[in-house]
Amino acid sequence: MLEGTDTELSTDYFIEKERLDPLAEKIVFTGMIDEYYDYRFGSLEYRSLVFEHEVLDTANYQGNAVVNYTDRETPYTRIIEHKHFEFGDQEKTVITKEYPKEWEKGDEPYYPVNDEKNSALYKKYKELADHEAKVIFGGRLAKYQYYDMHHVISQALKAVAKEFGA
Repeated sequence: MLEGTDTELSTDYFIEKERLDPLAEKIVFTGMIDEYYDYRFGSLEYRSLVFEHEVLDTANYQGNAVVNYTDRETPYTRIIEHKHFEFGDQEKTVITKEYPKEWEKGDEPYYPVNDEKNSALYKKYKELADHEAKVIFGGRLAKYQYYDMHHVISQALKAVAKEFGA
């Protein structure tokens, strides 16, 4: 997919913006839309996560790759058992518990906080984004919206169709 393209890894777009922007006719931006606009209207709120990894002396912990927990008593939101993604049969298993964390600047922003206050703030950023001819905003952080994977694929296909008139 990237054959014939210049690819840079471990590059902070905001530090390198002046050098990078002239290199492309279009930019696909998937980061935080409020950061893109240097928090002009204030910071949007996000939810973050903390991951706790464990190696367990059992061949199978939960029988599935992912189990979600939605009850109030369980402090984590899901457990991932990694071997089930590749159908591993190792004697031990590795699990990751995912805990919600209040987001602070500098933390990884995983999910938007979709309430009235943040929706109104995002609307201001979206109005700016709608006037960007060179930038395509995509993904949960740039669109400030939670997506399941099938929605991500649908949005990406719609963006391509809009861009190329397909």
